[in-house]
Amino acid sequence: MHKGRGAVSNPAGRFEQHRSVPEDDGWASAGQGAADDAFGASAPQTEFLPDDTKNLIATNRSPDIPFSQSINPYKGCEHGCIYCYARPTHAFLDLSPGLDFETKIFHKTHVAQRLREALGRPGYVCSTLAMGTNTDPYQPGERRFRVTRQVLETLLEYRHPVSIVTKGAGVLRDLDLLHAFAEQQLVAVMVSVTTLDNALKTKLEPRTASPAARLRVVSTLHDAGVPVGVMAAPMIPFVNDGELERIVAAAAEAGAQGMGYILLRLPFEVKDLFLDWLNEHYPMKAEHVMNRVRDTRGGRAYASGWGTRMRGEGVYAELLAKRFEVAWRKHGFTERSMPVLRTDLFRPSVEQLGLF
Repeated sequence: MHKGRGAVSNPAGRFEQHRSVPEDDGWASAGQGAADDAFGASAPQTEFLPDDTKNLIATNRSPDIPFSQSINPYKGCEHGCIYCYARPTHAFLDLSPGLDFETKIFHKTHVAQRLREALGRPGYVCSTLAMGTNTDPYQPGERRFRVTRQVLETLLEYRHPVSIVTKGAGVLRDLDLLHAFAEQQLVAVMVSVTTLDNALKTKLEPRTASPAARLRVVSTLHDAGVPVGVMAAPMIPFVNDGELERIVAAAAEAGAQGMGYILLRLPFEVKDLFLDWLNEHYPMKAEHVMNRVRDTRGGRAYASGWGTRMRGEGVYAELLAKRFEVAWRKHGFTERSMPVLRTDLFRPSVEQLGLF
């Protein structure tokens, strides 16, 4: 286990043709000194790499996702959330979805230029651009590279709507931009709150903001007039699912306008990474957790069917949905809602407007 990291291993990605297997050569057991012990236990350092992506906007046609296009300023995420369904994307880079995903971070370059090119293309149809759908736009590297801020500055020029999902308190550094978006009904922010227990947060999501800090983000955005909601995500059987009602209550008290939840998803390599994590932190109930997860996925660790992948199926999933609905109603979310963002203000060519 590496302090400050979520994954406890660094398995090869599923596309790699060559795999490395650690072997004990007896050097450490021969008592060769404390320096070697320290070297073996040292946490991997974060490495930032440029990513000169030509097509900044990704599109999707998934019927159970409320957006058709998105921007992810970073590949990989230093937050280190062990359950992150985006981890398998690092396999496409011939890197591990384990420690590599949270230590080898790619930051998009030339983002303003690429975004202007995309928004200015003939036939571009304006619809909300989602950020934070794969990796967090406010992970620690944003303080240095400010990729997310560059995207927001450019979108604001074009009066383009944007939605944001984050666990990072760094979103408040862009409060000036978010307020300007909100004045034109062009932004919505969802803050992910997985647990109210900071000790559990440290195990699950080691480099994210604390639960208290995230709730302060919600209240600060609310007070500034920025539409903000909370996602209780993911709900993990016998790990944090008992907190669901308390998270809903805390979100309402902080001023959240919307509320949702997502059941744990374990696609591809995430399944084994999560099981390693369970065996490290909760060995006595690891199999109990996985059995309940399988109950919600038709006997498998994961089922990707549209319409059910976010909620699961079966008795446990139905009970979780009912619990959420009761709490949602109890805390007044029937009388609150996130806004429908405007698309009619979009300006397809900022430079051209200056000629008139």
